[in-house]
Amino acid sequence: MNTNGTKIIAKDLVLNFGGVTALNNVSFELREGEILAIIGPNGAGKTCVLNCINGFYRPQNGKIIFEGYDLTKMKPHKVAKLGLARTFQNIELYTGLSTLDNLMAARHNLIKYNFLTAGLYFGWAHRQEMEHRRIVEDIIDFLEMAPIRYKPVGSLPYGQRKRVELGRALALEPKVLLLDEPMAGMNVEEKEDMARFILDTFELKNIPIIIIEHDMGLVMDIADRIIVLDFGQKIAEGTPEEIKTNPEVIRAYLGTE
Repeated sequence: MNTNGTKIIAKDLVLNFGGVTALNNVSFELREGEILAIIGPNGAGKTCVLNCINGFYRPQNGKIIFEGYDLTKMKPHKVAKLGLARTFQNIELYTGLSTLDNLMAARHNLIKYNFLTAGLYFGWAHRQEMEHRRIVEDIIDFLEMAPIRYKPVGSLPYGQRKRVELGRALALEPKVLLLDEPMAGMNVEEKEDMARFILDTFELKNIPIIIIEHDMGLVMDIADRIIVLDFGQKIAEGTPEEIKTNPEVIRAYLGTE
């Protein structure tokens, strides 16, 4: 499914926290029609990359270009409006709201009616609300969440909350999806379901994906390319087969005598 197009170009990213260097001249690109995995030991800087992409962190040096925009100069809500959506390593949902309401809340960037027309709630505003609801219901069906549609998210098992978070990201109608450890804390059955939903999202919705994940079996199965970080530096890049046999990757994960 790969093409010659490039969705995101990151060049020479440097991110420091005091005397600690989280990213040291990290460069990579996300291409059209691919799943790019970022792997590495704990503390390698993987989540820092996603935080730089969507504006949570501002690197001291380097650029991240998406559709002609330098994301390192933009605030998170503006990055989201451009079409980059993400999930989080630690679930960030409105636990008191239902699954449906969490997904509807994610549509806020796409709502065009104002406070007055929303308050009157007729005509144009009503039609828009119904269209947003239709899109959210399609996502609920896509992720097989109908039984938990009206349940408060805080009452759901961990694996289902992870699914709701993926649904919320899809509700933004993203051009690129950033997934930060979507399988963390799941059992085998939940991981299999999530892997299927990620692949369906990629193949049926044609959304390029950057995924951070510690489950190497999953990464090797679904990723088109992999980049490997260690202590904030990129030590390898290539296909799953190339990464499996790379001595630098083996050293970073297993150590040497």
